Amino acid sequence: MSIEFSKTNGLVPVIIQDFASSQVLMLGYMNEEAYAKTKTEGKVTFFSRSKNRLWTKGETSGNFLLVKDILIDCDQDTLLIKAKAMGPTCHTGSTSCFKEETSKGFLYQLEQTIQQRVESGDEKSYTRDLMQKGINKVAQKVGEEAVELIIEAKDSNDELFKNEAADLLFHLLILLKAKGFSLEEIEHVLQLRAK
Repeated sequence: MSIEFSKTNGLVPVIIQDFASSQVLMLGYMNEEAYAKTKTEGKVTFFSRSKNRLWTKGETSGNFLLVKDILIDCDQDTLLIKAKAMGPTCHTGSTSCFKEETSKGFLYQLEQTIQQRVESGDEKSYTRDLMQKGINKVAQKVGEEAVELIIEAKDSNDELFKNEAADLLFHLLILLKAKGFSLEEIEHVLQLRAK
């Protein structure tokens, strides 16, 4: 299926969605040239109606949108691009131009924070310190947190249970990082099982 630019006077609306969290990041427009450049280079390029020229998102800020998937709607006159944002999408510094934040999105943000802390070189970072101790120590910590969650599940203190569940999720994200996997990959396994 191909996009029909002629139906919309040469410009089609393009919804940009975070590939990992499904958060809507922004809306822009593409002509055929912008669409071709986006597909070729793997970076989202729009047609700027105000500047009357092609505009690659991030060309000045470095906050590129890296294409993960391109979907065409049933009428063939709108695009949905799933992308990895290399920084804030909105010119205001927000993740989304719609200022939409979801709890699912936060887990993906936490995954990125873990990545940044591992790479930071910050001697005071708990996350970096744990990762440097190796996979066995990280796995052991996940086991400890799982046991603590089980113990709290048998009691009636909801706050302690929620805190232990949060600890387990946090350490599981670190273990995924240590093993070289992403939260999205695990989510995909669950989606396949649901089918």
